[in-house]
Amino acid sequence: MNLPLVAIIGRPNVGKSTLFNRLTGSRKSIVGDEPGITRDRIYGEVEWKAKTFELVDTGGIVPDDEAIIPANIFKQAGFAIEKAQAIIWVVDARAGAIPLDEEIGVYLRNIGKPVFIAANKAETRKVEEEAAEFYQFGFEVMPVSAEHGTSIGDLLDQVFDVLTFEEDVEEAPSDEIKLAIIGRPNVGKSSLLNKILGEERVIVSPIAGTTRDAVDTHLTVDGQKFLLIDTAGIRRKGKTTEMAEKMSVIMARKSLERADVAIMVIDAVEGVTHLDANIAGYAVESGCSVILVVNKWDALEEKETNTIYRFEDDLRQSMKFLDWSPMVTISALTGQRVTNILPLVVKANEARNLRIPTSKLNRFFEDNVSQPRGGTAPVPGKGGGSRLKVQFLTQGGLRPPLFILFTSGGGQGKAGLHFSYLRYIENRLRDEFEFFATPIRLKERHKTKDKKD
Repeated sequence: MNLPLVAIIGRPNVGKSTLFNRLTGSRKSIVGDEPGITRDRIYGEVEWKAKTFELVDTGGIVPDDEAIIPANIFKQAGFAIEKAQAIIWVVDARAGAIPLDEEIGVYLRNIGKPVFIAANKAETRKVEEEAAEFYQFGFEVMPVSAEHGTSIGDLLDQVFDVLTFEEDVEEAPSDEIKLAIIGRPNVGKSSLLNKILGEERVIVSPIAGTTRDAVDTHLTVDGQKFLLIDTAGIRRKGKTTEMAEKMSVIMARKSLERADVAIMVIDAVEGVTHLDANIAGYAVESGCSVILVVNKWDALEEKETNTIYRFEDDLRQSMKFLDWSPMVTISALTGQRVTNILPLVVKANEARNLRIPTSKLNRFFEDNVSQPRGGTAPVPGKGGGSRLKVQFLTQGGLRPPLFILFTSGGGQGKAGLHFSYLRYIENRLRDEFEFFATPIRLKERHKTKDKKD
């Protein structure tokens, strides 16, 4: 999808790069007191109101020796201005309007595009009031402080209102579920794949690390298509001595990046290890849904009734971040309960593609976040200070599900919702909508007016 482009322009040393860094949350643009540091166009993305636009930081507009505004003074800004839907013109509110600003104003009035003047360095009430002189150029003026974040949200609101976004045509999920089989070496991944396929397509050997490559295999069961990715056994990078095994670690992580669902295979005899937890963490980082499969269950010597409960308790303690992932015990050798796996995979894939209707999400917000009289209850933020308020909640994406919480308020404390509150929201979302075996992503969009970010 092509993102709408917004260009930042202005003469040197007015704070264009500082504003770019503030809006994109990055440090792509070098910031310093020397005029003209930014010589090339630098691009970044800005997320606002659950949408994204592209931002370009241009070099400072500098006149040459022949004229104030010759055609070639927009060497870097010209292309960006031509492609941009809107222009943020940064001026120095402390210095006031100078002749070069007047010439730039004439140029911008002739391009026929929305222009917003960011009167930067307005850290005091006096400077903010003096910024009114820039209204003479015929554009909206917003006194801001790029350094401190003052009124940045208001500037974004103005810019956002004039942008045209392509229709959010969400890519339809493929009919084929991409399924990665992961785990440390010799836990039975290849044996499991062979049992699922019903044929010997993958070499099975008791020697750890036999599978050196990721093997893709197509499978259709009850009309559902699968792409099975048998990943090479993952080993700690520090303990792999052969280059092929080191490559297997990289390939396994690459496989996870393109998988929808991961079958995390654990050896019942050896129990849960730290490496198991690390590998499962790779799957969660990649946004995969996860099914925990405990293999070699038939080989356990102890067959007491509570064996499975003790094993699962140990597993949950070792992988607390996967408390939402179901566990199934199998024997890849005998085929015991192997047929239970693919139905769980299908159910997990459905959950990761679940779009919650706005009406239901609004009801969820009212029941779990907002106060009875329509306000929003203050919630804990990071670093102490004043508490934040969650204004509303929206779903921002799928595969895995993404929810965006729009917040305001706070004070001198560090911005951001406390992890305990985010955990509360995640748990409530799971209780309400299930989201079987899939991670949930939560992002915060915070707006602070006339305060530091």
